[in-house]
Amino acid sequence: MKIAIANDSDMAAEALRRAVTSVDEHQVIWIARDGVEAVRMCAQRRPDLLLLDLSMPVLDGIEATRQIMQASPCAILIVTASPDENSNLVFRAMGAGALDVTATPALRGQADPGAALLAKIRTIGKLIQADAPAARRPARAAITPDMLESQKITTLVAIGASTGGPTALARILTGIRLPAHAAVVIVQHIDERFTDSFASWLAGQIGAEVRTLDSGLQLRTSGIFIAKSNDHLTLDRHQHLRYSAEPIDYPYRPSVNVFFQCVARNWQHRAIGILLTGMGRDGAEGLLAMRNAGHQTIAQDSDSAVYGMPRAAAELDAAALILPVEKIGETVQGVLDRGT
Repeated sequence: MKIAIANDSDMAAEALRRAVTSVDEHQVIWIARDGVEAVRMCAQRRPDLLLLDLSMPVLDGIEATRQIMQASPCAILIVTASPDENSNLVFRAMGAGALDVTATPALRGQADPGAALLAKIRTIGKLIQADAPAARRPARAAITPDMLESQKITTLVAIGASTGGPTALARILTGIRLPAHAAVVIVQHIDERFTDSFASWLAGQIGAEVRTLDSGLQLRTSGIFIAKSNDHLTLDRHQHLRYSAEPIDYPYRPSVNVFFQCVARNWQHRAIGILLTGMGRDGAEGLLAMRNAGHQTIAQDSDSAVYGMPRAAAELDAAALILPVEKIGETVQGVLDRGT
């Protein structure tokens, strides 16, 4: 994989270079020292993956991400010293188009300082490969039956998002008034270590409580919920939400396809499926399954931060409506206001 680095710290850049080049199939094609240089060099020699710091002189990582995704889009992994302490900046960068975040490896003092970084790079490599037509395949949901029943929630808003998702979700959910019979369940591609801080960040953006989902929860109360595991979120016919490791080799974790297909197969009431910005094709086949099951389906339009997942949905005719992000929220509210 051709990998670039943008970091103003000589020590951090060297730690990244050493970690990357410890794997034979990776090469570092350039190192930028500020955000402006990163934008320029991406345009001149686009990498497969850019390791981008948040805090840089001249142009920070958030604005650099935004400009790169507009002019020379590529996979971007935010690599910063303290991800947990900079969650607001991290999610703003992810909203601008970054794929994920990890901590900067140390040059010394750790047994294998680059292990976490290389694991992220392997995952992103799978995502890049999954964009190729030959790698496309449907997800298989592992459904766990349960005999307990509850039907208090009769409208489910199922949302899938990846690259650029945090900002899009904030714009859609701001001002949404959920009636007592409705719940929102979000599957966002994000490492489980950051889901709690992501829920807190999103709650602060929209002015409403956002909760992460524990396995086995029965969907009985109105609210906004986020999948919190690197395993896939599933839904059974009795409205129980669980996590499943299957399919093991599916690169998108948690997978939007898995959850949407569960909704199509098992949800007995009204549902709205929404597929937002993201790299790859995750969610398109699941959205089509929801549409074929008679549910309302919406995809973000081509102005999305990364028009991969919504485009795949459009190609399959999976979305009954293709809307700009600012129209999705009001469309959902209109459905919710019409009652059960």
